Amino acid sequence: MTSDPHLLRRVARLENDRDSLYELVDDFRAEVRARFDQVDARLDQHGARLDQHSARLDQHDARFDRIDARFDQHDARFDQHDARFDQHDARFDQHDVRFDRIDGTLAEVLRRLPEPPEA
Repeated sequence: MTSDPHLLRRVARLENDRDSLYELVDDFRAEVRARFDQVDARLDQHGARLDQHSARLDQHDARFDRIDARFDQHDARFDQHDARFDQHDARFDQHDVRFDRIDGTLAEVLRRLPEPPEA
């Protein structure tokens, strides 16, 4: 190897620059890893919150299913009541027809009765 002092200084500076670059790369890598760890921790927090929200939504969904089933039961009961009201309405219509016939018969009977004598 050469013993030129100028060349030796230049080599020493290049080695120092190389070492400085490696230190910068190591620092940068450590900073990037720390930031990725922070991002990963935040994503884990968000994931946990999403899991909580998902569980609550599942509870609400189950509750709405139960409410919907009760509404179906009430609808069936209302349909039964409606059918019974229709039956009663039909019976009342039959009674109206019978009363109209009785009223017609009574009107005919009254028409056939002799006029009362005048006093």
